[in-house]
Amino acid sequence: MVKNMTRPKLLAILLVFLFVSAHSTAQVPSPREHFGFTPGDDRMMFLYEDLISYMQKLADTSPMVHMEEAGKTELGQTMYNIFVSSAENIANLENLREINRQLAMNDIPEGTSRDELLQNGRVFFLSALSMHANEVGPVQALPLIVHELIAGNDPRRGKILENTVAMFLPHNPDGMNMIVEHYNKYKGTMLETSNMPGVYHKYVGHNINRDFVTLTQSENQAVAETYSTKWFPQAMVERHQMGSYGPRFYISPPHDPIAENVDAGIWNWMRVYGSRTLTEMTDAELHGVSVNYLFDDYWPGATTTSIWKGVIGMLSEAASVNIATPIYVEPNELRTIGKGLGEYAISINLPKPWEGGWWRLSDILKYEFENTLSYLHTSAIHKNEILQFRNDVSRREIQRGKEEAPFYYILPQKQHDLSEMAGLVNLLDKHGVKSYRLTENIEWNNRNFRAGDVVIPLAQPYRAFIKEVLEAQKFPARHYTPNGELIRPYDITSWSLPLHRGVNAVDINTPFAGLDEKLEQINIPFMLKDPSTDDRNWAIFSSAHNESYKAAFHALKEGINVEHTREAFSLDGKEFPAGSFLIPVNRKYSRVEQELLVSPKYTREKPDVNAERMKSPRVGLVETWFHDMDGGWTRYIFDQYGIPYTVLRPDELQTVNLQRNFDILIFTDRPKSIYMTGKMERAGQAFPSRYPPEYGKGMEKKGFENLIQFINNGGKAMAWGPATELFMGVISIGENDKKEEFILPVNDIGNQLSSQGLYIPGSLLRINLSQNHPLTWGMPAQIGVFHRGTPVFRTSIPYFDMDRRVIATFAEDRILMSGYAEKENLLKKEAALVWVQKGKGQIILSSFNPQFRSSTAVTYKLLFNALLLD
Repeated sequence: MVKNMTRPKLLAILLVFLFVSAHSTAQVPSPREHFGFTPGDDRMMFLYEDLISYMQKLADTSPMVHMEEAGKTELGQTMYNIFVSSAENIANLENLREINRQLAMNDIPEGTSRDELLQNGRVFFLSALSMHANEVGPVQALPLIVHELIAGNDPRRGKILENTVAMFLPHNPDGMNMIVEHYNKYKGTMLETSNMPGVYHKYVGHNINRDFVTLTQSENQAVAETYSTKWFPQAMVERHQMGSYGPRFYISPPHDPIAENVDAGIWNWMRVYGSRTLTEMTDAELHGVSVNYLFDDYWPGATTTSIWKGVIGMLSEAASVNIATPIYVEPNELRTIGKGLGEYAISINLPKPWEGGWWRLSDILKYEFENTLSYLHTSAIHKNEILQFRNDVSRREIQRGKEEAPFYYILPQKQHDLSEMAGLVNLLDKHGVKSYRLTENIEWNNRNFRAGDVVIPLAQPYRAFIKEVLEAQKFPARHYTPNGELIRPYDITSWSLPLHRGVNAVDINTPFAGLDEKLEQINIPFMLKDPSTDDRNWAIFSSAHNESYKAAFHALKEGINVEHTREAFSLDGKEFPAGSFLIPVNRKYSRVEQELLVSPKYTREKPDVNAERMKSPRVGLVETWFHDMDGGWTRYIFDQYGIPYTVLRPDELQTVNLQRNFDILIFTDRPKSIYMTGKMERAGQAFPSRYPPEYGKGMEKKGFENLIQFINNGGKAMAWGPATELFMGVISIGENDKKEEFILPVNDIGNQLSSQGLYIPGSLLRINLSQNHPLTWGMPAQIGVFHRGTPVFRTSIPYFDMDRRVIATFAEDRILMSGYAEKENLLKKEAALVWVQKGKGQIILSSFNPQFRSSTAVTYKLLFNALLLD
């Protein structure tokens, strides 16, 4: 409950703070005094540590600034939420946070009126800065913005400080330092504007904002916790940069299509914010500001899922420079792409076009500065309305959960992969969603559910989010004109957590009177552990569970002998598929057990089953320097599951002894040209690399020959997506009388199907899996895979020393499971995953990414099993 404070006491505190504020403002250092340059100066940037030291200095000298740890980055740096408001509001932050929580969760104590909360509350406005670290403007602008708010003379300051709490969260500190250090290394040379090799993050680089449903990365967990479960801001903006040749700045509202589960008022408030800031930025002579342009708000990445949780979540995009190097844009180079602007000209969506010329980092900072103050000003003007709206959304969503289907989702205990079900419950808790367990058996629609089954009621403040991530997605097809061209999605169109994880979720779509009385809330972390200590000589891990692979690899790391079963078997009425693991329970095993969400089957005697000792595979992950996000996701999965690996760069295949050092090589979602030559090719044309020369190298002919010889001699390779092109067409190795030419018995027909109208922008498609093959051990006969329409395989009868097996085919009907597709029936019964034998070796070719953005746990086992192939 919000603490009451007597008027005399409050007045006394306020007078003290006014005195301290007047005294300390004169001591507030300017950004130039701290950094030695004014942020935005050409070719000048500060590091994250310099930023935080300045923010700390402001917090030490001004009662209007407060810093609080928000979390840790993947490389261990501390992230901070930075709060700026009046001295009175900063002193009262904890009370204000509780008001936010009560309004957002509709948890207003008895005896407290909502009007009282609206009067005493403040609008918290969160800015997430530069999650894409090469988009440096938002975070470099922060010192100028904070200094203006606490010591400036903008006429809007008073109202902003009185009625709002500005929150700033630099999103990607690790990447920020990587970009600044790379830029400074080459500053003043011809490589000043070169691309930074690798990804500007430990793992995911630009994909960091494609992770706000699954929340795998610690930075995203910190941001999501800020708005979902800790501070409950009423509005927020993700700050980005875009291409250099179009409008100078994009602000909300977005273009169609928009997410249909989102409360209509969210979109209307975006328009209120957008209209006012468009007016104020134009009045400030900042030209080229656009709305309703290019960026839609259908997929959960543009606003970090906040709009599904009652937050007025917005996106901003500034036109980029070359990191911190100015660019000159000729008027004839100005153009538009995508949707919202048919041409670069005066438009309702671009009322004052920019005319070209020099564009500098300082220009970006001016736009960021004005946009931030304008958003805060709008928040201040509409304080009570915005606070009331947040609570109204919460009330509406709770009521919708009681009156509109679905009313509940039930996750039965009987799951193919129980570990993924447990993981899903824990993930929902990170999102602020409550889950419950049945206390007794129930029946619904002639279906029985057991005590212990997980129930997720929709009558929660975050109902829109629950429905969004637990249902199958159906893309809201919108057209530019009636029956005209489709407005195509900006990004992927499927993120259904149950489908992507392979978890059975039953939607209860008719009212179920009395069910709430049969529920008890789940304690987090949610685990399904066996507390007994009897019969614990052997732990039997089913290959149906992803977590079993983690246990097996961690056991190997602990020096425990693990056995890998070669056949299915049953034990005490429980079925174990081939590929399960037998792990002795010894002193070292306790460290393995600590990692588990679900207990294995424990026995006194070792099962009598055909099994072989498991060896840790020697994995070579071939990761390019070309911002290889998919390689980064693969590293993340390997690290999470305790799988040892060595990163190889493509040019290293020319010199490394592959046979001696590796059992399997992994080629992730990168084009053949980058692997082979270190250059990007489009339509047969190679483009010069923008990386420093030492990073723009490929495997070339020698490295490729080494790869094929590695396979011929018994090595394994796995490739997916565009990387499968490495193994298509005529392959020629050697010279003269030692020359060998061949074509593997598989080819890619994806482009052919695309020319016939196949269009898959990133959707979940149904495939059938061959059973009893080592690649599919532990997997059901039918699953969904995340696919983008190409490649698609067709096999042929082999010759010489080759063979092939189709491991997965697209289903015959109901191919689309979630997302959007056009003419998907062209995929009917075509091959999606193929195993190829060449010489003594094996090649696994997948048309889909088995670990797509760490969001498709349903297909992880295809990768894990490939690593363990004999």
